[in-house]
Amino acid sequence: MPSCYQSGISERRFFRVTVSPILLTLLCLTTTGATNAQELPKNSKLLISQLSAPPLKGMVSSGNQISLNGRTLPGTWLQQSGKAGQVTTHISDGPFRQLIGVNFLNSNSSAKQPIQWFSTVTTPLVLATRLVGAYRYLDITNFAQTSGWQIQANGNILVIVTPKAQITNIVQSQEPPEASAPLQQTRILVNLDRPTPWQVAQGSAIAKPQTPSSDPDTPTPKPTTPPNREWTITLDGIADPVLIERYTPQPPAAAPTLLPNLLKQLLPVTPTQPIPPAPEPLIRQVQVVKNQTIISLSVPFGLSPQVKTVANPNRLIIDIRPDPLEERDITWAPGLRWRQHYVNLGTERFPVVWLEVNPRKFGLTLKPMWASLDGLGGTAPLIQTAQRYLAVAGINGGYFNRNNRLPLGAIRRDSQWLSGPILNRGAIAWNDSGQFYFGRLTLEETLITANNQRLPILFLNSGYVQSGIARYTPAWGATYTPLTDNEIILVVQKDQITQQLPGGKVGGTTVPIPPDGYLLALRANATSAASQLPIGSAVSVSSSTTPSDFSRYPHIIGAGPLLIQNRQIVLDAKAEKFSNAFIAEKAIRSGICTTATGTLMIAAVHNRAGGYGPTLAEHAQLMQQMGCVDALNLDGGSSTSLYLGGQLLDRSPSTAARVHNGIGIFLKPRS
Repeated sequence: MPSCYQSGISERRFFRVTVSPILLTLLCLTTTGATNAQELPKNSKLLISQLSAPPLKGMVSSGNQISLNGRTLPGTWLQQSGKAGQVTTHISDGPFRQLIGVNFLNSNSSAKQPIQWFSTVTTPLVLATRLVGAYRYLDITNFAQTSGWQIQANGNILVIVTPKAQITNIVQSQEPPEASAPLQQTRILVNLDRPTPWQVAQGSAIAKPQTPSSDPDTPTPKPTTPPNREWTITLDGIADPVLIERYTPQPPAAAPTLLPNLLKQLLPVTPTQPIPPAPEPLIRQVQVVKNQTIISLSVPFGLSPQVKTVANPNRLIIDIRPDPLEERDITWAPGLRWRQHYVNLGTERFPVVWLEVNPRKFGLTLKPMWASLDGLGGTAPLIQTAQRYLAVAGINGGYFNRNNRLPLGAIRRDSQWLSGPILNRGAIAWNDSGQFYFGRLTLEETLITANNQRLPILFLNSGYVQSGIARYTPAWGATYTPLTDNEIILVVQKDQITQQLPGGKVGGTTVPIPPDGYLLALRANATSAASQLPIGSAVSVSSSTTPSDFSRYPHIIGAGPLLIQNRQIVLDAKAEKFSNAFIAEKAIRSGICTTATGTLMIAAVHNRAGGYGPTLAEHAQLMQQMGCVDALNLDGGSSTSLYLGGQLLDRSPSTAARVHNGIGIFLKPRS
């Protein structure tokens, strides 16, 4: 699991002792003085404080890997000594949900989590929870014992062995429409002889088989509907051989023999309609691999599986439906609430997953975070970045260039500009007291010479490339490589120009960025300014924001477009220089907003029931309907990722793209 543990390798060697991952988390979170795990030293690298910290009271062992029936998977856990010498086992709720298939039920207490797993919702099992570092742990001791699990700690790995299960039948049926699901749905019943862990995962699009035309002169028609998507349901159990044979793919039928050309010429020509391809079977295949049964599904566009379990008899119920999102309202931690349900816009229903954060609650803070340890270049899955920063929650942030993985918008943290805004786009700013500010942001920097000559600096640590002067500070990284041909690079140290260097071709040279200064990249027409800035010139930089209110806030993330201000929709994507295609696109969206009570919401809006995601205009209406007073659109599409306690809440991790930056939510330890 990539996290603070990786950045702590050298520190662990320094101590010459074995430090458990949970204790390592505590080391990161309980440093003395002003530095917390989410705060960055000047070199912008996350380091573990080289200070001792008391272990969690009664902790026996801990780790960040789980061996489930022989398969080793990432997942944090710990064991504690309980009453009468009993050892209790605690697993973070991400792997407990995703590896075991446990359904979390609504809860208004952060200390308790009711669950449903091959049981009835009316009498749920309630597990005790506790927050340790960036994770919430569930006490599964009694649950595991009742389920007949064998559990043993083996170093960093928690070994779990569950009783062997048999899959006795797999039945597909057509379900009548429900009031909550007006469209007809298909149901798959998987019968089991006993409860067993299961997982669901979304795969890639399935290429449609093309039926060639019987007329070689007629081109094969292109598909008019989006392809089906593969989903897999994996169970820790062995399927009956009859089921494997029943759902073994059959070879395709031979293509029809074409009439000989001679016969074709003799017969009258009659128009024919192309034969539509046979519908793809819902269950593509059932196979047993390493004591697991894998059910592969071909799910039409606009539909997804909703999976739940029941007891007596033990069954997995898989409903293929246009609205698979299950409503949820869980108080996950004090001041942090996980919610999800459908929000209606006219006749459309949009699934929304969001977190409500009370920033005035003791210990809750927000900080920008980004992927790379060594500067601003680079991308990573949000789940990885959040774990490295030890964030309890987070959402993807602003835009970036997917090719060179450089930022395209504002990032400011602890009053330090990491990257400047572009194109007067929307941004959110905040302080550590829970105050927020939304608006369209411009950073105005000016290079001032000794004779008071003033030259505009258009971009700061930005991957957005235009003619003019751009500035690159040590926050960019150790070096700068030209982003356009024939730049002139000025090296500034201690407010004095010390070098003028030719940039040459794009990516051809690497220029060190001085730790006591910065670089100026003169591009296109701005190269003529080099003659006015000879070596030895004294220079300074003035900096201000428009609106000036942004300057009062230490933290900023820019994205856009701005959606809502003072409860009114103010969407103007063209003014923020977004393309017409982007404006009209129906896509998955991320958003951040504040409500009338001062609550912060970070939200992911996915594809509407039976269709694509919201347009920007629909996104603004959805956020307004959810009670947002001020709201900003964040980067979306495959970038959209909502993170909580080691898991993505809104999508399968395999479908989430790597992102450059995000907004992390942190819990400060109590002193």
